[in-house]
Amino acid sequence: MTPSDASPNRWSDLDRPPLNVPALRRGLLRPGGLWTSLDVVNVTGSTNTDLAARAAGLTEGTVLVAEEQTAGRGRLDRTWTAPARSGLFFSVYLTPGDDVPVHRWGWLPLLAGVATATGLARAAGVDTALKWPNDLLVTVEGEERKAGGILAERAGDGVVIGIGLNVTLRATELPAPTAASLALAGAVSTDRETLLRGVLRSLDHWYVEWRAAGGDAAQSGLQAAYAAGCATLGRTVRAQLPGDRSLVGEAVAIDGDGRLVLSTADGLQEPVSAGDIVHLRDAEGGLT
Repeated sequence: MTPSDASPNRWSDLDRPPLNVPALRRGLLRPGGLWTSLDVVNVTGSTNTDLAARAAGLTEGTVLVAEEQTAGRGRLDRTWTAPARSGLFFSVYLTPGDDVPVHRWGWLPLLAGVATATGLARAAGVDTALKWPNDLLVTVEGEERKAGGILAERAGDGVVIGIGLNVTLRATELPAPTAASLALAGAVSTDRETLLRGVLRSLDHWYVEWRAAGGDAAQSGLQAAYAAGCATLGRTVRAQLPGDRSLVGEAVAIDGDGRLVLSTADGLQEPVSAGDIVHLRDAEGGLT
């Protein structure tokens, strides 16, 4: 893999300049900070796959960014592809270690969602909502659409967290009518270096707070922050569960383990720890 700043085609799309690696390192790698190394490659299959394969030799705070991914992965083996330099596609390696019990590591993808949303609010001026458990939503022409996603995987002694975000994707480039980009959502900035710095600094903040609280999402403020930004809460949803089962109910809470709690028609409250969530109705009863 070759660093992006060595690409012979680095100016092939002047609306999508390559990332300035030295500038990013100067802005993000500091003594005592979370981020310990940052590399950018022109193209790779998946940054998550690359970091997971190297996990045994990684230090916490490793960041790998790709200008283009050819086999980016989402939950449930879905793929994520986009034109080169049209978005942010990166993974980080974190090792909560002895500070956080393993049973609380399930909060990490939700933490990444909160960090990304808060970072984008500052850096891009875009209101980003969270669809449980790992989708990033923006509003385009009055409709909520997916602009990004998060995938967390155990690797070595830690967790690899991948974040994919559409930044300058044009309407003609969208992979589906339900997709979007920050540009289409009216972002005040689509400078990818600004956005990446904003997201990584926000992730640093939330991760340090959560780890200092021993992974306690309530004590660190993470649970409340996620609930405040979660577009799934208050809606009727269908949860596609493992084993080809499904459950329909109103999403009423995010519990202490990061599970989505559904209130079903029979009056039960069912926590969902894994599944594909479909928003069925908004507060006015319309389909979403």
